[in-house]
Amino acid sequence: MAEIFRYLHRVTYAECTVGDHIYHARYLDLLEAARGEFMRSLGTTVLALQDQDFIFPVIEARLRYKFPARYDDVLTIEVQPILVERVRLNFGHRVLNQNGKLILEAETFHACTSRDEKPKRLPPELVAKLQPFIPTI
Repeated sequence: MAEIFRYLHRVTYAECTVGDHIYHARYLDLLEAARGEFMRSLGTTVLALQDQDFIFPVIEARLRYKFPARYDDVLTIEVQPILVERVRLNFGHRVLNQNGKLILEAETFHACTSRDEKPKRLPPELVAKLQPFIPTI
């Protein structure tokens, strides 16, 4: 069974609308923060990869909103690589509140490029570190 990385986040007032729920676009920031911490848990950082001339721009994102997250909720953001091949790195995400209620499902699709935005193979060391998290069909 593949591992899943989990990142905790408490919803701040600044992330919420007047209707007391997270503004829809803020979820992209939360997913980014969770992916950054996932990389850190693997023993590297996004900045360290960038310094090695690897960046991972988002080329597509799909978000499915299931239930509102509200101010002061504690969210668990699950991150799992779902596709790792040559120059592609895709992540699946789930966001749950403190009661286990599903808030959001999302997928982000990334290209691996150099800083000058030329496609580049994923670093083999990163691919090896991602292996325990990749689900098998």
